[in-house]
Amino acid sequence: MELSKSRPKRKAVCAQNFPKLEAKDNEKENQFLIKEEPGIDRISRRLKERTNNLDMKTSGIKCEPSEEEPGLKKCKWEPANWKEHFELIKQMRSGFSAPVDSMGCDTLSSIDAVIEPRTRRYQCLIALMLSSQTKDEITARAVIELQKLPLDVDTILQTDEEKIASAIYPAGFYRRKAQYIKKTTQILKEKYDSDIPDNIDELCKLPGVGPKMAYLAMSCAWKKTVGIGVDTHVHRISNRLGWTKKETKTPEQTRKELEEWMPESLWYEVNHLLVGFGQEICRPVGPKCANCLCKDLCPTGKESSAKPKKTKRKAVKIEFENENYCK
Repeated sequence: MELSKSRPKRKAVCAQNFPKLEAKDNEKENQFLIKEEPGIDRISRRLKERTNNLDMKTSGIKCEPSEEEPGLKKCKWEPANWKEHFELIKQMRSGFSAPVDSMGCDTLSSIDAVIEPRTRRYQCLIALMLSSQTKDEITARAVIELQKLPLDVDTILQTDEEKIASAIYPAGFYRRKAQYIKKTTQILKEKYDSDIPDNIDELCKLPGVGPKMAYLAMSCAWKKTVGIGVDTHVHRISNRLGWTKKETKTPEQTRKELEEWMPESLWYEVNHLLVGFGQEICRPVGPKCANCLCKDLCPTGKESSAKPKKTKRKAVKIEFENENYCK
């Protein structure tokens, strides 16, 4: 006779391991309240914190109907509070003028009363080339000096490179920029009939022209906004406000991040808006967070306001009645 295998004994479940339930009468429905035992309050608090963090991360996710599959919705990320940021920056910009307003590349016009459209486009491109790592005041002065030659394709080709470098001094890397101006002007003469290319790819192939200049040239010269012109100001402010999913290292990375969520109707406006804001308020060093209307919504502004202010120590002069006291 085979012996039946003995089953393992089940462990008794202790009632103390479960929270006690207490019935509470209610007019609408009966509810059971869990009496808080040691440790339960701490666990519920942690769960609440994790839920709040998850809500903050997903608050910028917006779902829209997918064109490829009409039955499904395509989720699109966008930064939290970006509309409030945008309106507050517009409000601040309306109250002050920045160098970009009067000396930006789109405002620099020829000293001549009448100028050919292609010559104006050429001058716009040259101004953008000069603006790289150069303040607007110096860029404007350099463009005005070149306009005295005057600033057109034929004149620049006949002008010595050293004279061009002298005219644009003290723009950053003025000698290298003089070389780029000569080479680019020669290409425009031979390949584009003294005009500038009307697309991003061809513009970026010109010596001394990068993506930022190309997108701004399309907007300012050709009046076609096909992307966002991201310079150091737009790059810095976008990261400070949290307008990118993660911190970006280059302006080109920032441009791609912004174009994924920002409406195209704002692409032309955002460059001019943020550049002036960065020149006057959100400076690279010593930003004026106390005067910024976005300080309560900006991560950088919150950190700045949380830091204790440094107090200057006043020097106290002590006078002794006896001059020989210190000897």
